[in-house]
Amino acid sequence: MNSDREHRDKVGAGRASSTFQRMERMPVLLVMLYLGLVGITVLFVVLVAAYARLRFVSDAPVGIYPFPRYFSLSTIVLLVSSYTISQAKRLYQQDDLSNLVRCLGATLLLSSIFAGLQILGWRELLNQGVLLNGVASGTFIYLISGLHVVHLLGGMLFLLALLLRTIHASRDGVRTLVFIRNPYRRLQLHMITVYWHFIDVLWVVLFAAFLFLY
Repeated sequence: MNSDREHRDKVGAGRASSTFQRMERMPVLLVMLYLGLVGITVLFVVLVAAYARLRFVSDAPVGIYPFPRYFSLSTIVLLVSSYTISQAKRLYQQDDLSNLVRCLGATLLLSSIFAGLQILGWRELLNQGVLLNGVASGTFIYLISGLHVVHLLGGMLFLLALLLRTIHASRDGVRTLVFIRNPYRRLQLHMITVYWHFIDVLWVVLFAAFLFLY
C-alpha cells in the first residue's frame, strides 16, 4: 500500500513539475495576455453581477422595450469574424501570405461592422427612451457594451498592425520567407487569435445576460 502511495505521489509531483516547466517556457507576452484576459473577465463579471443585482432589487418589469435587433445582428457578425481569424494559423503554416492577408482583412472588416452595429443598437435604445443618464439599469447596458467595444478596438489596432506587416511581407519573396520563419510573428498571430476568440465568447455571454435581464 505504501509503495502504491509513493508511486501516486511521484506521478503527481511529476505532473506538477511538468506543468511548471511548460509555464516557464511560455513566452512572457503570452503570459501577460492571459493575465490580462483574467483581469478583463473579472471586470465584466463584476459589472454583470452589479447589473443583475440592480435589476432584481429594483423589481422593475423585464421586457418593457424590445431588445435592440442590431445587438443580435452584431453577434452574428462577431461569430463570423471568429471563424475567419481561426483560419489564420492554417494559412500561416501553409506559407500562404496572400490568403492570410485576406483572412486578417476580412476579420478587421467584420469587427468594424460589429462596432457600427453596436452604435446602431445604442441608437435603438435611445429611441426607446433608455437614456445613458437615465435609469441605472439602462446605464449598465451602455457601460458594459461600450467597454466591450473598447476592448475590441484594442484588438483591432493590434490586428491592423499585423495586417500591414503581412501585406508588406507578401510583396517580396525574401520578406515572405523571413516573415514565415520569424517566431515573433507566429506568436503575434497566436496572441491575436486567442484574444479574438476571448472577445467573441465574452460578447456571447454578455448578450445572453442582456437577453435575460433587459
